[in-house]
Amino acid sequence: MSITRAVLHRLMVEPGNPANLAQRDPSWKGGKEFAHLHGKDAKKRAEEDLEQSRAEIAREQELLWASDTRSLLVIFQALDAAGKDGTIKHVMSGVNPQGCEVTSFKQPSAEDLDHDFLWRVARRLPERGRIGIFNRSHYEEVLVVRVHPELLAHQQLPPGPRGARFWKERFESINAFERHLARNGTTIVKFFLHVSKEEQRRRLLDRLEEPGKEWKFAAGDVSERQHWDAYVRAFEDAITATSTRWAPWYVIPADHKPLMRTLVAGVLVETIRSLAPTAPTVSPEQHAANEEARRLLEAEQQ
Repeated sequence: MSITRAVLHRLMVEPGNPANLAQRDPSWKGGKEFAHLHGKDAKKRAEEDLEQSRAEIAREQELLWASDTRSLLVIFQALDAAGKDGTIKHVMSGVNPQGCEVTSFKQPSAEDLDHDFLWRVARRLPERGRIGIFNRSHYEEVLVVRVHPELLAHQQLPPGPRGARFWKERFESINAFERHLARNGTTIVKFFLHVSKEEQRRRLLDRLEEPGKEWKFAAGDVSERQHWDAYVRAFEDAITATSTRWAPWYVIPADHKPLMRTLVAGVLVETIRSLAPTAPTVSPEQHAANEEARRLLEAEQQ
């Protein structure tokens, strides 16, 4: 489903402007444009919208693969239970697995910690012609690590202060890294799935109460919930500092899952359209060789 420029503008954090997360309603229902996603038959209509978007993403991805000159990197960040896994599953299910790869970044390994903080994500960047999806990313290094600065002790960094300038320099490193990727043909789109504290509480309880979902629950999620305000401040600073013309952030209201998935799909459709991938052209020599191959194949029937 295509979304209007007004909705895109509402979701995107304009480069140079504050993210203003406190002013962005996680429970926004989408207004008149998305009224069909609420009430009777909402689930069916949401799936129809997603199917339309998936089909378009799949068509454009095939051209992206064929052209083999550009790539797309999609980054998802969120607080626990916002719906990253489900959104990736629902939005990207129609894309050819050969042209798409999802990487979920967990706790850094000993090898990761022996390198700079961008090293492990650089190793998983999408090849030309492919879509790469990061479920969490290098932004953990200015989010989780900022909320828990004691983690820096394990990163074997040169000695020095770890104050405001330290984080500012990490933001600068991220922006330079992403600009380098953009200059070399990787288009970057970043999503923050913005869930409310009350909706997170409800979803965590659902994992405990609904049969078959308890495996998703981690007691540590409740411990991290105690740092809610610190995480919101970290996201505010990171998104404000790193929403750029070449790698914009979109803040997606996440309290209503059907709308969240529809908005993500709509942004991806518009982003991949902007790449305008085209099928490779066939040279006169190739065409002549193909016609000779056609003649030989057709002759086999005689």
